[in-house]
Amino acid sequence: MAKENKKTDKEFTGRYLVLLPEGVGAEDFKNQVKEVSEFKISKSTDFKDEFFTSEDLDKTDGIVLDKLGIVILNNKPKMDMMVSSLSEGGSGMIIEPERVVHAFNKLDDNTSSYIEGYRDAINNLANSMLGTDQSSYEEEVAAIDISSVGATWGLKATNVVPQLALQYNPYSGNGIKVAVLDTGFDFNHPDFAGRTILQQSFITGQAAQDGHGHGTHCIGTSCGPLNPAGNIERYGIAYNAQIYVGKVLSNSGSGADGGILAGINWAVANGCAVISMSLGAKNTVAGYSAVYENAAVRAINQGSLIIAAAGNDSNRPGSIVAVSHPANCPSIMAVGAVDSAMNIAYFSNGGLFPTYGAVDIAGPGVGVFSSTKLPTKYTNMSGTSMATPHVAGIAALWAEATGLRGINLWNKLTSTAKPLPLPTRDVGTGLVQAPTKRRIIMTPTPFPPRFPLPIPRPIPIPPTPPVPPVL
Repeated sequence: MAKENKKTDKEFTGRYLVLLPEGVGAEDFKNQVKEVSEFKISKSTDFKDEFFTSEDLDKTDGIVLDKLGIVILNNKPKMDMMVSSLSEGGSGMIIEPERVVHAFNKLDDNTSSYIEGYRDAINNLANSMLGTDQSSYEEEVAAIDISSVGATWGLKATNVVPQLALQYNPYSGNGIKVAVLDTGFDFNHPDFAGRTILQQSFITGQAAQDGHGHGTHCIGTSCGPLNPAGNIERYGIAYNAQIYVGKVLSNSGSGADGGILAGINWAVANGCAVISMSLGAKNTVAGYSAVYENAAVRAINQGSLIIAAAGNDSNRPGSIVAVSHPANCPSIMAVGAVDSAMNIAYFSNGGLFPTYGAVDIAGPGVGVFSSTKLPTKYTNMSGTSMATPHVAGIAALWAEATGLRGINLWNKLTSTAKPLPLPTRDVGTGLVQAPTKRRIIMTPTPFPPRFPLPIPRPIPIPPTPPVPPVL
C-alpha cells in the first residue's frame, strides 16, 4: 500500500516484500515469524474480495497476499532484526525492499498533431471497395460497423478496426475481466455510462476516482466505448469487457510495490484474465525483482496475464535505457512503443540483456487519443503507458475469441504480432494485432441460360368438303 506523496527521487519506501517459497502458506510464515519475534501477521483472505487498505496494514506488522505468496511487511521498530533473522535462518525466503514507482507517459502531445490523413486514406479505400453493389456479400455485410469511419490510428494499425473491407472484427471483450492498475478512473466520464466497473483504491486517503488523468486514458484505450459520445473517433478496444479499476498510483502519479502487488493479488482473486500496468521504476541495478517474477508466474498459473510498460527513459538514437521494473521480469509481458510510421518511439526502453528484461511486443504509443479526467474529457498522450493498454485490450479480444488464458494467451499475442523491420530488442515479435474474421463473398447463383423459343408454324386446316343435299 502507498500513501499520497509527490513525485520524488526517493527509490525505496522502508517496507519489505517477502517472497514465500512454493508451498509455504500464510500459517507457515506466521509460525516462522513467531520463532524470531512476536509480530502480528494477517492474510489477504481475512478481507472481503482480498482487498485491504493501508489502515488495515498499519494495524498489523504485515499481510500475506494469499494468491501470490508474498508478504508486505511494515517498517516498524525491530523489523530489520526480524528480516535479518529470516534471511539468515535458511528459510528459503527472498526479501526485497519496497520500491517507489511512477506512471509512464509523456504529457507533451496535447496539440493538433493527431493523425488525420491516415484515417481519410483508409476511409477512401473502404468506400472505393464497398461503394458498389453489396448484394453478393454474406449477412455480416449488413452490419458493417459504421464506427470504422472514425477511429484512432492505433486501432487501425492493430486491426481492431480492420483496414481491409474483406475483414471484420466481431470481438468486444465480452465476458472478459480486465484490471487496470493505475491512477484510478473518472467514473463521471459520459463515455462509460452504464458500464460495469468494479473499483478499489490501494492509496491511503484517496478514492479510486482519478485525480491525475493517466488511468482514465489507459482504461479508455483498453476498454473504451464502441461509439463515444458526440462526434468523436472510436478510441477504445474491448468495449464490452468488465473493467476492474485498481488505484495503485496516487493523484500525483506515484505509488509503491506493495500497493501494486496487492492490486495484482486482488485482480487474480477476482478472476481477471488481463492485468494492465502502465507504471514502473527506472532500473538502477542489474537483474530483476524475484518477488515480482514469482508473483507473475503464480498469476499466470491462475489464468491472469500481466502486461506492463517497458518505460520511457530512452532518448534515441543516442541513449537506449534498459526495460524498467517490473516489466523487466521474464514472466511479465513488456510493451514497447511505436509511432504511426512504425518507427520505434524515441523514449521507448529496450531489451539490453540477453537473459532477461526483453521487450516482448509493441503497441501504438505516440500521439494516442483517448479519454481523460473531466472537464478535459479527451486528450493525446505518448508513452509506453499508451502502448500497454493497446496490448491489454487486444489480449481481452483474443481471450474472448479463443478462450485462452495465462501463458497460452501470451503465446497467442506474440505469435500473431505483425513483424516490423526493427530490432527485436525494441519491439519484440512485432506490433500487436487483434483477431479478425474474413468476410465470405458469395457467388451469385446463375440462372439457366435463356434461348429464344421457336415460333410455331401454323397448321393448315383442310377445306371442309361440301355437304351433299338431302334428297
